[in-house]
Amino acid sequence: MEKIASFTVDHLRLEPGIYVSRVDSWQGVDVTTFDLRLTAPNRELVMDTAAVHAIEHLGATFLRNDAEWKDRVVYFGPMGCRTGFYLVLFGQVTPQEVAPLVTRLFEFIVGFEGEIPGARPEECGNWHDSDLIQAQWWARRYLDETLRVLDDAHTNYPTR
Repeated sequence: MEKIASFTVDHLRLEPGIYVSRVDSWQGVDVTTFDLRLTAPNRELVMDTAAVHAIEHLGATFLRNDAEWKDRVVYFGPMGCRTGFYLVLFGQVTPQEVAPLVTRLFEFIVGFEGEIPGARPEECGNWHDSDLIQAQWWARRYLDETLRVLDDAHTNYPTR
């Protein structure tokens, strides 16, 4: 089997950032998958599942309600390694074009108060595993240390 593209990224040098993981086209429709990397893989702690779960619910809710981007959102969800999230959008989009949306998303998480959307037993299969305080800590860190200082080194994958 051929090695998939994401396994060619040097995870020993990968830093938090916004990366284009892949662009797929089918029957004239383009879809861009973004790697929203919140931690340096294999060098920093991974996010706790409760923080990831809270970010997933808040992120999906925010993105699907954003006036400018909601019709282009295909998917928002966590990476299995718990070092970041995938954001899938219709169209060919660059990290620089999506950065304002991602910044607003994480600002929303930092400022969120109240019950996490979709976090009731009838709405979620693991409704009790959610931690808003941890989610806000990770969101604040990503905003301050990555998104507010985003540069080429944090938007272009290091390859082996």
